[in-house]
Amino acid sequence: MALLLALFFWAVAIATVAIFVTRVWWLPELVSAHGQAVDDQFVLTIVIAGIVFFLAQAGLGYFIWRYRSRGSGRASYWHESPKLEVTWTVLTAVVFIGLGIQGNRVWAEYFLTDAPPDALTVEVTAQQFAWNIRYPGPDGKFGRTDPALIDDAVGNFLGLDPKDPAGRDDVATQNIMAVPVNRPVRVILRTKDVIHSFFVPQMRVKQDSVPGMAIRVHFTATKTGEYEIACAELCGMQHYKMRGRLLVMPEADYANWLKERASL
Repeated sequence: MALLLALFFWAVAIATVAIFVTRVWWLPELVSAHGQAVDDQFVLTIVIAGIVFFLAQAGLGYFIWRYRSRGSGRASYWHESPKLEVTWTVLTAVVFIGLGIQGNRVWAEYFLTDAPPDALTVEVTAQQFAWNIRYPGPDGKFGRTDPALIDDAVGNFLGLDPKDPAGRDDVATQNIMAVPVNRPVRVILRTKDVIHSFFVPQMRVKQDSVPGMAIRVHFTATKTGEYEIACAELCGMQHYKMRGRLLVMPEADYANWLKERASL
């Protein structure tokens, strides 16, 4: 029985490592310029954790088999070893602190670095249960908004002020966001109600939108295609419906798309 149990733990350890080594379950395709640093940090963490997991399970199986009951004799008491306990505690602390420092560096390089000045600026305002997307017009300025003017029944989801000339050329869509490929994009995140989370897995972008705040994130898409914009924060009973589309297009196609939207 002890041997079977030991074999079980060894099998679990081997199967788990094999799943990650062969990438049976893995991250979605990477299509952003900054995402490689995120993936590298993820892989580093998985490798270190995987080694520790494998050794722990292999050791557990060994001790189950090595010290199995042989039908005679009583269990003996082994006094603790302060040196051994200090050693594994220090090693664990070094590994966790090291991963934390490295991960914080990757995080800071992304979130504390602004997008280039020539980046395309897009405003994304979340609400239960949709994404409201707005582009500035040729003047490069967003029009003024007023919460008192919000009227979903007539399609004024953002409360755009029709008296503000800066907003007359703004382009607004819902649940559809288009960006040009290989061009930096600056996203200004807002929310009308509760906390939401703007999540595009292929871009390695995930950021909460918080009431009363305008939070900026940026990315550069490196491959054309259509990707899902998901809400990664439970935001209400119909949270599952909060899905948008991110369309990555060649520059010329994006310009035509924006022109068509402006004429609607």
